[in-house]
Parts: sequence; structure tokens; C-alpha cells
Amino acid sequence: MDIRQLKYFLAIAQEKQITRAAKLLHMEQPPLSRQLMLMEEELGTQLFERSRKQLTLTAAGEMLKERAEQLLLQLDETIKEVKEIESGVRGTLSIGAVVSCVSILPKPIQLLRETYPQVTFKISEGDHFIMGQLLEKRSVELVISRLPFETNILPGKIEVLPLPSDPYVALMPSSWAPASEDKSIGMEELATYPLLTLKTDKTTRMHEQVVNEFRRHGIEPTIICECSSVAIIMSLVAAGIGATVFPKSTLSSFPLEAVTMLAIRDADFQSEVGILWLKDHRLSKRAQHFIECLLSADSES
Repeated sequence: MDIRQLKYFLAIAQEKQITRAAKLLHMEQPPLSRQLMLMEEELGTQLFERSRKQLTLTAAGEMLKERAEQLLLQLDETIKEVKEIESGVRGTLSIGAVVSCVSILPKPIQLLRETYPQVTFKISEGDHFIMGQLLEKRSVELVISRLPFETNILPGKIEVLPLPSDPYVALMPSSWAPASEDKSIGMEELATYPLLTLKTDKTTRMHEQVVNEFRRHGIEPTIICECSSVAIIMSLVAAGIGATVFPKSTLSSFPLEAVTMLAIRDADFQSEVGILWLKDHRLSKRAQHFIECLLSADSES
């Protein structure tokens, strides 16, 4: 028995006559009678009491009618849900983000939920290497990362959409911050403070950018700690252990009163940011909508 036969059966039950049911279904009467006979043979029971005027459902027919209506309703709802998932109306979007890019997520998520409130999210965070693993396993569909993306995945396998760059700023304990009307500091003065840098065994780009900028000014910074965690570095800065140089947006994820942000007067180096996905992976509509919201959020900021 298949869906088509159930629809035939329900039409007969509704019209109580083969001729009228056939007309409703836009088919000839003999094939419809044949389908009803095949259903009764398959089920081993009679579905209708036959009289000269009309067909009346048997007890077995009544039960089949009830179940068939439920099945077809569930089928229609399932088809609708599948189409909604494909169009991005519902379903779960899995996103990865390196920790220093987490602050980028709230606005596009808010915009997406305003339009598609039934879309849910699964968010993972970690360094470039972890995000690369999740992307390759398809555990996440999109990754927001600092660039270049330091991963084992071959660059030719990744699609990268650049986002607005993020200027580096100095972050230091508020009690250390020099008096400055424009809330800025020079590289030479910054080098007098003990520094904390973000670095792991596999991701070194941000550390190298900061160190190279000091060296471009002919200064060798005093680095007292290399750490793999943005959160730990921020807590150490707040505790008065040292200063750091991070992309400006990082501070919005860690709004600590004990930390002061200062522009760097004589340096203009930026952290490049992008959203990434696998080239051979067809993006879901949810992911496409998220990218649109991300670009929209950037244009508004």
C-alpha cells in the first residue's frame, strides 16, 4: 500500500461512490475500482459495505480512514518543514568562531532571528586549528576567524569572504593607563610595560603581527607571557599583571572595568577578519541568510 492508494481510498470514503470519487480524482472508474480491490486483498479485509446506492465504511475502513488522514496530514507537514528548512526558515545553523571574533556573532544572529525566529544555533569556539577540524568534519558550516586561517586544510579547499578589518589597540590595567586626552599611547611608551600575547603551538599569526610592529619601530617588547586563551589574558590584564595588544572588537566580549583601551598613535596595523566555509560544500539557506545578515550588520556599523 502506498500514499497514492491512501489518497484513492480517502476520496472513495468522502464521496461514498466509486464514480464520483473517480471524477474527483480525474481518473477512470475501472482503475479506481481495481486499486480498491488490491488494497482489500493486501489487507485481507473489506473496507466498504457495498449497496446499490453508496459505499459505507466497515469498522476496518473507519480505522484506516482515521489513520490515513493522520498520515497524509503528517506527510504534508513534513514536506512543508523540509521546504522551510531548505529555504532557511527553520533548522539549526552550526557556526564556529575563534575566541577573538566572538563579538561579531550577536548582531547577525539577532537580525536572522528577527526574520526567521525558528532557526536555532549551535556555536563552537576555539583556535584556528580546532575550527579547521570542525569545518573539515562538517561539524560547523561557517567559521568566523582572523586571517589568514591557520589550519591544516589546504587553502584551495576553503572559500573566504573578507569582512571589515579590525584595528589593533592597547589594553592595560586602568591603574596603569597614562593620562592622555585622546586616550592613546605610542609604541615606545607601550614597550615599557610587560606584555601578554596570544599564541598557541599551531596559531602564531596575532603574536607575530604584534611583535613585528614593535620591531618595525626598532623596539624589542618585553613579553612576560604567551597564552592560548583570550579570556585568561584579559583576566591577567584586569589583575594588573601586564598589558596586551588585541584587535579592538575583542574588548566588547570582555567589558572589564579594570581594563582601559588605548589607541596606538604611531601604528596603523589591522587584524583581517573573514567568514569561511568549504568550497565543495553547498551552503544551506540558513547559512546564506546568516552571511547576508552579517554583511548587513557590517554596513550598519
